[in-house]
Amino acid sequence: MLTNYIKIAIRNLRRNLVFASINIFGLAVGLAACLLIAAYVRDETHYDRFASRSGDIYRVNLGVTGNNTTAHYPMVDAAVGPGMAANYPEIEAFTRLSRVGDNFVRYGVQEYKEQKMATVDSNFFDIFTIPFLEGDVHSALSQPNSLVVTSAFAKKYFGNASAMGKTISLTYYGECKITGIIDKVPDESHFHFDAFLSWSSMRWLKNLTWTNLGYYTYLVLRQDASAAKLQAHFPDLVTKYAAPEIARDMGVPLGEAQKAANTFVFTLTPLTDIHLHSDTKYELEANGNSHYVLIFAALAVFILLLACANFTNLSTAGAAGRGREIGIRKVMGSLRRQLIVQFLVESVLLTGLAMVLAFLLVLAVLPYFNILSGKHIVFAEFLGYPALISALILTVLVGAAAGIYPAFFLSAFNTIKVLKSAGGAFEGGRRSLVRAGLVVFQFFISIVLIIATMVVYRQLHFMQDKRLGYDKDQVVFVQDTRLLGNQEEAFRQRLLQDKGVVKATLSENAPGSGNIDGTEIFPKEVGAGNGGEIHTDIFHIDYDYVPTLGLEIVKGRNLSRGFSTDSSGVLINETAVEALGWGHTNPIGKIIVRSGTLRYTVVGVVRDFHYLSVKQKIPPLMMMLGNNHGGVLVKVNGSDMAGFLASAKNDWTSFSPGGPFNYYFLDDKFASLYESEQRTGSVFTSFTIIALLIAGLGLFGLAAYMVEQRTREIGIRKVLGASVSSVLLLVSKEFIGMVGLAFLIAVPFSWWGMNQWLLEFAYRAPVSWWVFPLAGLAAMGIAIATVSFQAAKAATANPIDSLRSE
Repeated sequence: MLTNYIKIAIRNLRRNLVFASINIFGLAVGLAACLLIAAYVRDETHYDRFASRSGDIYRVNLGVTGNNTTAHYPMVDAAVGPGMAANYPEIEAFTRLSRVGDNFVRYGVQEYKEQKMATVDSNFFDIFTIPFLEGDVHSALSQPNSLVVTSAFAKKYFGNASAMGKTISLTYYGECKITGIIDKVPDESHFHFDAFLSWSSMRWLKNLTWTNLGYYTYLVLRQDASAAKLQAHFPDLVTKYAAPEIARDMGVPLGEAQKAANTFVFTLTPLTDIHLHSDTKYELEANGNSHYVLIFAALAVFILLLACANFTNLSTAGAAGRGREIGIRKVMGSLRRQLIVQFLVESVLLTGLAMVLAFLLVLAVLPYFNILSGKHIVFAEFLGYPALISALILTVLVGAAAGIYPAFFLSAFNTIKVLKSAGGAFEGGRRSLVRAGLVVFQFFISIVLIIATMVVYRQLHFMQDKRLGYDKDQVVFVQDTRLLGNQEEAFRQRLLQDKGVVKATLSENAPGSGNIDGTEIFPKEVGAGNGGEIHTDIFHIDYDYVPTLGLEIVKGRNLSRGFSTDSSGVLINETAVEALGWGHTNPIGKIIVRSGTLRYTVVGVVRDFHYLSVKQKIPPLMMMLGNNHGGVLVKVNGSDMAGFLASAKNDWTSFSPGGPFNYYFLDDKFASLYESEQRTGSVFTSFTIIALLIAGLGLFGLAAYMVEQRTREIGIRKVLGASVSSVLLLVSKEFIGMVGLAFLIAVPFSWWGMNQWLLEFAYRAPVSWWVFPLAGLAAMGIAIATVSFQAAKAATANPIDSLRSE
């Protein structure tokens, strides 16, 4: 019986090849989009699961409260890991990671700047189980200046020769021996480094403390341990270890220090939650966003529903030509359930063909999808056993879901009426409402996606075009000036001699670079331990920083060579003024206390400027003289940028013959802060276009069906003198009403949804009213263009042909 059903399905497919091809293609596009989004969601939700005990690993975080705000950090001090492990038996092990920072690595005559290096504990690869290609995972990092590198790192320096046992030179660590080689850190990891240096290489790190930052610390808990119960004990550690340090550093009694220590809150984040649920400015890498994952998952469901609705519309549209076939089958004794099974088999067969085509589409577009999304998904993932089983189940479910209405609709035809009707077609009002409802649903989703895409891009442009509070145009940041030693200032002076240079300042703290120091401070009149402490970022600058970047002094003055006392003077931003409680007083001349003994006088207030992403609120900032090594910011007259860069490179070579000349433009760095949002917008736009394509195909199918149903009516109207335009309006007005209804439903839904999404941004563009009618007009244009093809075909047809059978 099943074989017979399949034969009939294949015959019907051949008989209606064009119509079936449109049906299969529309469903294939929807399935392909669903498969790609599913792969994206799977990738995002499987971060850090490569560790064999990923479910038992937690990262220690620190929150510092003060002045009704809390600063969050994904790292702690060096003593926290070993201290926690020593005090709590439910902690089986700990391991730490610290960025090495930019290093120049030399082997023979080869020298490269390496930016992805870290120091780690000797047990790091026991906990993060990354397989070794060479070396012993347990002992590779047991000795000082031991180095585990990736195969790509090794090949860069040694080619095809073995790197094991070779020695390379690091700028700040001296000679280091390669004791292990891994392939690479898995793509689905919250960190990616090319080289891992043994923890004991940091010989200066002897007296471990609790109250500073800089070390990403991970705990491995016993499988029966509760992270929440363990976390509840952490305040005891603060009292035991942090309070005495604060008392010593600030020179205050232990009781007063305890008040300050109470602002330290240690928490635990599961390893597998870091990528999607942790977002601080000190993350090892830019993490994902759980809201985006949910949005894309919902988008996959919506696209699949659109494809099913499209399939249903096209299937019922083809019913007009099969009414007589069904009537004859019923007369010959076919039962309704047999007809239902027949049409469900046809539906599943078409879905199976669509799934095969969907896999081919995925294979074709996967490279472009990876570029858009920034992923490294390989097609082999779609051919794995779990993926193929899922695809098979999805084929049956989608085939049944998409075909169940056509099956019941077609099998319910009244035998006598359908055989009496012209062409064997039969239509019912309730069924027309169902199909119209499907069209409304399709365009409801389409309009929502159009509005969402427009709002996403408006927000991206808002962030990129927002007034930042500093001049980023034609500013070049020359990196790595530490290589010049005590010649940094001389190099800056040499650059100033170039006629194309407007100003230059010596500082590593370029806006957008992420090179930021930080500390806890409090006003002198408040004191430590009573809620007056705040965390502030620190920029180490010289006298020319403010004019070079065009920062605005709103109170007081800039740091000046004319004031000898400015060695202990600072500039603070407007946010710091408010956080320190000076919003209603004049902050000029007030004293800021740091570490209990260091005191600074406020000489000026800088207008807030966005030195971080516009996604984040501007934090408190303190700018002070000294310790400003590492880079030069140069404001250039843009008329001859190439000439300046060539001259600057020559100047660099004269000061540092062996060091590479590295630089970037400040506006390029700023744009790079929004790569994740740009990718999200591109992916979202691509799938919105797919959704519109599917909705258009569904509308095309319904228009074809309705035109075929009304062929005789249109012929009679033309014989009686109806114009082409009146026929176009006759066919189109019903669809215009459907799209209008979809628009009315979509507007409040999309307004609420996009306002919720915008809450993630500290600074956001409003959802303008004109976005909604523009989206409605776009959807209406698509609908009219789709329907007009069928309507024009009917309006220009010879009425004799349509009435000949009467």
